[in-house]
Amino acid sequence: CRCCAEGRRHGSILYNILRSEERGAASPAGQGPRREQASRGCPCGSRRRVALRSPQVACKAASAVLVKTLRFVQNVPCFQELPLEEQLLLVRSCWAPLLVLGLAQDRVHFETGFLAKCWSLDISTKEYAYLKGTVLFNPDLPGLQCTQYIEGLQREAQAALNEHVRLIHRGDEARFAKLNVVLSLLRSINANVIAELFFRPIIGAVNMDDMLLEMLCAKL
Repeated sequence: CRCCAEGRRHGSILYNILRSEERGAASPAGQGPRREQASRGCPCGSRRRVALRSPQVACKAASAVLVKTLRFVQNVPCFQELPLEEQLLLVRSCWAPLLVLGLAQDRVHFETGFLAKCWSLDISTKEYAYLKGTVLFNPDLPGLQCTQYIEGLQREAQAALNEHVRLIHRGDEARFAKLNVVLSLLRSINANVIAELFFRPIIGAVNMDDMLLEMLCAKL
């Protein structure tokens, strides 16, 4: 495909992802409001119920984080080199884990152990960017045509994360493994539950995939 033939026209993913994160940086999207009654299934896919604290505030904050997340994705040049069909496949697959990472980064509060795990590690902006790159570029999705290119981008993101941790956290040899635990937890995120929890009250019967496509094609 065209993206594979052109190669790294815009430089390394390390540079691209960090530039994207800088462009998408903004003030935190929400704070920890009081508890109100609204619950859905646990985002990790278990049967445990999850209660939102102040649903209106949480849904608005999640919407803001989703916009920032897709802006981050749009600003990664090596993502833009992919055909639109490939872009949509990747975004459909990873929007929920990326959103949850964004919620953790912006410290938007809702009841889940995943956010507490991220906060306990005090994950930096660069680490969040490399984690997002690893999640975004998933070569294992059925239907992808640029598999080798996407796999290379994921490897670069992981290598960049490893190098950053090695240089910045020299005294914490277990940190890279702990960040990989974060990645493994993200794989259990249930996109349908996230959609029902945060977006169904806002978009109603609108299909989430249709909304993602519209947002992906828009200039956010």
